[in-house]
Amino acid sequence: MSFDLLTTVETGGCSAKIPPRQLEELLKDLPLPSDPAILVDISTHDDAGVYKINDETALVITTDFFPPMVSDGYEFGLVAATNSISDVYAMGGTPLVALNIMMFPSSRIPMEVYRDILRGGNDKALEAGVSIIGGHTIDDYPPKYGLAVIGTVHPEKIITNAGVKEGDDLILTKPIGTGIILAGHRMQMTVPSQLEAAVMAMKQLNAAGCALMQKYGVRGATDITGFGLAGHALKMARASGVTISLDLQSVPLLDGTWNLADQGCIPGASFRNLDYTERETRLTDGLDYNLKMIAHDAQTSGGLLMAVEPGKSSELLKELQEAGHPEAAIIGRAVSREDMALVLG
Repeated sequence: MSFDLLTTVETGGCSAKIPPRQLEELLKDLPLPSDPAILVDISTHDDAGVYKINDETALVITTDFFPPMVSDGYEFGLVAATNSISDVYAMGGTPLVALNIMMFPSSRIPMEVYRDILRGGNDKALEAGVSIIGGHTIDDYPPKYGLAVIGTVHPEKIITNAGVKEGDDLILTKPIGTGIILAGHRMQMTVPSQLEAAVMAMKQLNAAGCALMQKYGVRGATDITGFGLAGHALKMARASGVTISLDLQSVPLLDGTWNLADQGCIPGASFRNLDYTERETRLTDGLDYNLKMIAHDAQTSGGLLMAVEPGKSSELLKELQEAGHPEAAIIGRAVSREDMALVLG
């Protein structure tokens, strides 16, 4: 390895996000644009913006970037691009083109690493059928990388975090625990196979999940990233006017996640996310503390959380598992709005 990117950061990946409560406070007074062509804006804190071009086509527009969460530049590029493209999939869209966003300290890190990061991003974009057609770089430390992505979706087939209906089953497509595994790796508490599994999950596109959501008429979904499973589920519940009840025993976990949490390896982002959710969350009696904190673990390039009609969920889950997501699982249900927006049990 020519250069270890982890030596440049204390917090990488989606763990580097501004805490959600602070972010909402910052955004609450910003005026919303008034344009009938805007189909999705920031009012529900969804994954991407959507702009209608005509009756058949709307643009899905998103951007994402962050500091390294892995040592190798090429793998960093792969993960960052996967994460950026995921927001288009979460809206039910087809990603088309992207621009590189790069902050790189040219005098402090070998330029070969810069090339490796871009190569990783380009290779993942090609896998997704996305053409990178430009970008922008500034000299900055520590390095940061991501993409601005544009895709398309039919205006009547947009999937949003406000589309959850009472009675829907909640399916999670990828196991969680990347924040804890990455922290454990930095503290030399993991074995190589645990880190490898986490990186493989972060590099897996959410394309199959997106295609199946459109096939089965799903209209409520989000992807799980920096605000953790609980934080993103809460945003869905708020936007949809329902209560989401999650069975944390059913949530698939990356190997080693629970044991690391039990040893006290719980990143600070988990506590910031808990601070965000706890006022609107009811915890069932006897809930395992480790599972509660894992539900708030900041994920990097996580899976999709989709709300599926109960009559369709078993078949969709079967197809999802056959399409490369063997650990996908039904982890909860949406019910009529109660006193709390989120229930963790």
